[in-house]
Amino acid sequence: MPVDERPPDRRVARSRAALFAAAVRLVTERGTTAVPITELAEAADLSRQAVYLHFANRDEVLVAAAADLARRELVGAGEGGGRSALLAAVGHFAGNREFYRAMLSGPCAFALTRALGDLLAPVNRHLLGTLVDVAPETLDDLAVFVTGGMGAIINAWLLDEAHPDPEEFADRLARLWRGLGLTAPADLLTR
Repeated sequence: MPVDERPPDRRVARSRAALFAAAVRLVTERGTTAVPITELAEAADLSRQAVYLHFANRDEVLVAAAADLARRELVGAGEGGGRSALLAAVGHFAGNREFYRAMLSGPCAFALTRALGDLLAPVNRHLLGTLVDVAPETLDDLAVFVTGGMGAIINAWLLDEAHPDPEEFADRLARLWRGLGLTAPADLLTR
């Protein structure tokens, strides 16, 4: 069996899960990404060597932890699509606001934005594919464009709003779809 097709080693999966949980917890508690590898490893009950076996540095660990958190909580959330999916996404970011604020205001910001874009662009591509009739390469570009723009607005909402309201923000994002001239599914745009 090729290396790529082997099921993941359960010990590695458990170690990564423990490391990612520790990273999210410590960054959230401290409000900063300035958490040494030694502390991340200790909080996950791992050795520094075990961490460095899989990651080159702390920032890689933190971005991987953020991508894992988003993947687990966002992919498949709001299965019905429309407003429930939008509220699930907005609720995820609001519920993990302190973690994302620290990540977006530290040295991981660019890598985090890229990782979240890679995760969410295919979702937006699928949605846009149901709304517009354009060539596949244009659809790819449109999905990246919409994902990046929405990401910038979400980042500003997380960093600048004193008391972010997920319902109000979901309405704001839905209005953006209309402002772009996209006919989004009815349940996305109504409350």
